[in-house]
Amino acid sequence: MTNVEQQRLADVFPWRRWGPYLSERQWGSVREDYSPGGDAWNYLSHDAARSRAYRWGEDGIAGFSDDHQLLCLALAMWNGRDPILKERFFGVTNSEGNHGEDVKEYYFYVDGVPSHAYQRMIYKYPQAAFPYEDLVATNRNRGRDDFEYELLDTGVFAEDRYFDVEVEYAKAAPEDILCRIKVHNRGPDAATLHLLPTLWFRNTWNGSGEGRPSLFQVPGVRDAAVIEARHPELGRRWLLCQGDHPLLFTDNEDGQKDAIGRYVVDGARDAVHTSAAGTKAAQWVRLEVPAGGEAVVRVRLTDEPVSAEAVRERLSPPSFDEVIRRRRQQADDFYAERLGPGLTDGERQVARQALAGMLWSKQYFGYDVERWLTQHGRDPLDAGDIRNGDWNHLRADDIISMPDAWEYPWFAAWDLAFHTVAFSVIDLDFAKRQLDLLLSRRYLHPNGQIPAYEWNFGDVNPPVHAWATYLVYELDKAHRGDGGDRVWLATAFQKLARNFTWWVNRKDLDGRNVFQGGFLGLDNIGVFDRSAPLPTGGHLDQADGTAWMALYCQNMLQLALELARDDPAYLESAQAYVEHFAWIAAAVNAPALASMWDEEDGFFYDLLRLPDGSGVRLKVRSMVGLLPLAAATVFDASVSARYPQLIEEANRFLRNHPSVGAVFPPGRFAGRPGSHLLALFDETRLRRILARMLDEDEFLSPYGLRSLSRFHAGHPFEFDVNGQRYRVAYTPAESDSGMFGGNSNWRGPVWFPVNALMIRALLNLYVGYGDEFTVECPTGSGVKMTLYDVAKELSDRLTRLFLPGEDGHRPCYGGQETFAGEHWRDLIQFSEYFHGDNGAGLGAAHQTGWTGLAAVFPLLFARVTGPDLLEHGMTGIFQKIDDEESQ
Repeated sequence: MTNVEQQRLADVFPWRRWGPYLSERQWGSVREDYSPGGDAWNYLSHDAARSRAYRWGEDGIAGFSDDHQLLCLALAMWNGRDPILKERFFGVTNSEGNHGEDVKEYYFYVDGVPSHAYQRMIYKYPQAAFPYEDLVATNRNRGRDDFEYELLDTGVFAEDRYFDVEVEYAKAAPEDILCRIKVHNRGPDAATLHLLPTLWFRNTWNGSGEGRPSLFQVPGVRDAAVIEARHPELGRRWLLCQGDHPLLFTDNEDGQKDAIGRYVVDGARDAVHTSAAGTKAAQWVRLEVPAGGEAVVRVRLTDEPVSAEAVRERLSPPSFDEVIRRRRQQADDFYAERLGPGLTDGERQVARQALAGMLWSKQYFGYDVERWLTQHGRDPLDAGDIRNGDWNHLRADDIISMPDAWEYPWFAAWDLAFHTVAFSVIDLDFAKRQLDLLLSRRYLHPNGQIPAYEWNFGDVNPPVHAWATYLVYELDKAHRGDGGDRVWLATAFQKLARNFTWWVNRKDLDGRNVFQGGFLGLDNIGVFDRSAPLPTGGHLDQADGTAWMALYCQNMLQLALELARDDPAYLESAQAYVEHFAWIAAAVNAPALASMWDEEDGFFYDLLRLPDGSGVRLKVRSMVGLLPLAAATVFDASVSARYPQLIEEANRFLRNHPSVGAVFPPGRFAGRPGSHLLALFDETRLRRILARMLDEDEFLSPYGLRSLSRFHAGHPFEFDVNGQRYRVAYTPAESDSGMFGGNSNWRGPVWFPVNALMIRALLNLYVGYGDEFTVECPTGSGVKMTLYDVAKELSDRLTRLFLPGEDGHRPCYGGQETFAGEHWRDLIQFSEYFHGDNGAGLGAAHQTGWTGLAAVFPLLFARVTGPDLLEHGMTGIFQKIDDEESQ
């Protein structure tokens, strides 16, 4: 069955051209930082943002734009008490927050579809004056051991005195966009809200020589208002505004950008243009909303010329609202098919809102590093030590899935790989394009490095791009029902091979197949800042860095074998990755070389290599020591049948290198007849690691796996260097470390991406070892589970974060009563990470990037049983999943 939304995605018309592509925060970003010292947060603050024209992008509330962000539509509002017009979401910066930057608003992504033919979100706007100064002063004065001071704590929501501003977009056609804003007064008294739908051009004309676009009022329209937009590239558009409310015009220029706010809030009647023309315009609608009542505003952005007489017809509530009703119904039909049977109502709600968050977090990202360096007065060919100075080739002008539209309004490489897995549930084409993007010549460094993130493209994220590429390819192949998109896969493989070579050449310091990747996305998980020179000198041999590379070998082997179906030349590459994995596995398991494994503890640790060549294990029981489990992949019997020469060459390699064979983990060919399990550990070590991982006094929390063992709550790890003591202790909530700005914590909370990799590893190990292999889960409980059952148990615990308990509270809200209230309880936020004991959401509040995996876990286990896995294997199961979805 093909529903209307799926037809739109396959349509030749550009349904995706317009979408919710505005950032929620452009201020404080690297792109907009022109300070001499690179202090992005303080150079362009929230306070300055309203009067300064951005150079590289735009932000707004519930915004919509074209895919190059030339023309933008968003909401501004004023409650009559705020000192400024509310045009963008507010939050504290790194220097203002006691746990780093944090948005101090409440907004929720409720719905959306991949074509953006329907989108819905809700913003809760207080009726009292927004407490900007209180939020900054109180947070700045709190210490790391204190809770963050949130908007609810200020009392502005007392007696429910706030507006629910509900925004719905619906496309009547690809370039005909309806926007309905419903304002609900939740308070006990009537209240006034000034609502200003705002249309403006991104400032691309200053200093560029490009033609200047224009907005102007169309005369002769009765009981409505029309703004015509003319752009040399975009052409002509019209914004139709319901009701005879005044239009205000200004320019998107420094010093003029805030003119509408000064006119409305300060009464500066000379602030706006008298000519009814400019590059920024808004309709000023005053709404008197009764207690418990609602008011509605409708606007329509279209590419179709409309006569003055026809404007009211195009805005007529019956026909306008019918389009929205149909698009909402089509969204229901789409998700009924994509989510399929097997989910509870609660799981279905979680999945749909998680995916809505993914869709609302797609943003335009523009960043021409060469031009940016020139604007800083630097020679792009010799930029010196300025941030990203050696990435002058990078030129971004794309729609990208962002980790969080406010706190992380820029891509991060490993985040994006996990995003594509979640997107594969609803939009495989977009997932494939996102994976393409960072491997394209506009992004991938000529030396083969994938850019990490905007604050430092040259930093190192975990290499999970190949893992995501293989997974998305297999899902796409099953969905297409053919041999798969081999051209796409071959192109990705060649670029990934360049990146793999970069890793081998740059991150294996002494050529021993043991890796030192740096911080690897885990921020403050270690004793030291792993991106900085060590206070001891020497370097770290990283258990996680080495595990990532072992997994990379396995993923590249999977890709090579798939491509070898058509081209036997890829078998040579496949054999190379088999041998590279063997060298890594041997290094990990050879005590004289690596010593990451601690036999006494039964755990992997980072190894501190001192300048004299000696090594000291840093015995912190953390996710670093669990990640070697992730490097476990099963190759089924078809590999042996199709490529017997590969197996023969692998065995010859081990015979020719007895030193490798002697320490290569035995039992690597265990499990289903003819299958091959590649792993960094044998069964004995696996059981010892799992005993710790599944211990509720160590890693296993009620809501997934902790990033640090709870053992360290009573037994902190301490390390002395030259009289200075370094310490790592279990902290289940926010960070007690200032590393990486203090706004991330891998010392106890639950994180979705690494939990996802552990679930994948357990399923692979289940296929490898079968039903006969069982472990206690939880450790010490006496309950025996197969590894499939353990994987499902982890999935259930992660999903439980977002489901209401018997008391009506969702654990992700940490027991706050407000979120169980009538107008809050069905709204879910998907945070960056979660309290290791009670599950409360922490960090960025809208990390429906990798936390969007919350939509994937229940779907996976609703479709795939243990017997399915043993019958079909990890590869064959993709077709099984797609068959279930199509039914």
